Amino acid sequence: MHIAGRTAQLRESVIREMTRLALARGAVNLSQGFPDFDPPPPVLDAAAAALTGGQNQYTVSWGLPLLRQRLAERYSAVLGWEVDPDRHVVVTCGVTEAIACAFLAVLDRGDEVIVLEPAHETYGPAALLADASIVPVVLEPPDHRLDPERIAAAVTPRTRAVLVNTPHNPTGRVLDAGELQALAELVVRHDLVVVTDEIYDEILYDGRTHLAPGSLEALRERTVTIGGLGKTFAMTGWRLGHAIAPGPLAVPVRSAHDFLTICAPTPLQAAGAAALTLGDAYLDTMRAEYHERRALFCRTLDEVGLRAAWPEGAYYAMADFTAVRGDLDDLAFARWLLDEVGVASVPGRVFHRDPGHGTTQVRFAFAKRLETLHDAAERLRAGLA
Repeated sequence: MHIAGRTAQLRESVIREMTRLALARGAVNLSQGFPDFDPPPPVLDAAAAALTGGQNQYTVSWGLPLLRQRLAERYSAVLGWEVDPDRHVVVTCGVTEAIACAFLAVLDRGDEVIVLEPAHETYGPAALLADASIVPVVLEPPDHRLDPERIAAAVTPRTRAVLVNTPHNPTGRVLDAGELQALAELVVRHDLVVVTDEIYDEILYDGRTHLAPGSLEALRERTVTIGGLGKTFAMTGWRLGHAIAPGPLAVPVRSAHDFLTICAPTPLQAAGAAALTLGDAYLDTMRAEYHERRALFCRTLDEVGLRAAWPEGAYYAMADFTAVRGDLDDLAFARWLLDEVGVASVPGRVFHRDPGHGTTQVRFAFAKRLETLHDAAERLRAGLA
């Protein structure tokens, strides 16, 4: 039998493999980026009401009208242009699907998309499934700032798009206005499309604000803005993502989504619409709780000799372990940490396609209850300190 070459290059997600191994070994799972607490009670109530109230069949492919309306209102404010819920919004089965749809919309066979690394491991397969390829550009530690000259050097005649992730997973960087303006000038000069992953746009620290690339006037007509509800509202398993784009880009993104998944789960879309009404009171409390989690966990890392910068956004810490186990690489250290210490992490190389990067680091996700983080801290102190 013939097997498609593109699938031969795919393997199980290392991040999700670490979750599976953590469950099997009874380890504290700080690998995969999902909370171990539930969505807000009003959102759960809205989901239950939708399930028992007859909202169990297909919606319009690009999303429940009420959810699209509320997303359009939100993004009209975020992006600074009038987002039409019937033309510019598509609700997807998570951000992963939205990125795949965006790549299918703008990349042809043999095309290239520039990705800033370290980067989430799903970006490469999404390009591969579009018969395109990733060109990595590394954000160098310790600052992980966007370097427009490096990006410009990576542009070739086959480059069609740049993928931007801010707030950034795994480093926690939040790209600033100067970085994004430099990117915009480069994108316009080379006639590229920007695809953004802004899933962590509400999880910010120390008074920072999120600047959406698509809000820059130069990028408004050439940006697919992607976000989701899973991280902000602790509902990652509900798979509610979305893409916002001007008409010429929205049409092919919608078409790809239509024939990949038809629509996101209807009752959960209804609950997602309810989540978007919780307002600033919920968001302020959520951010305060993440500040507490960040402080607890990053101080623990410092205490046990794992060097990590405090993230500016999102809920990850990328830690250098060489002062603790310089005899191991990232794969061996992550496995040792899982088996001997009882804490699951993600090897740093998972976030790089450019060889040689990330081999002295592991990523931790601290989107956990405080008691979970205290448990992890005790294990790390016992195993490392």
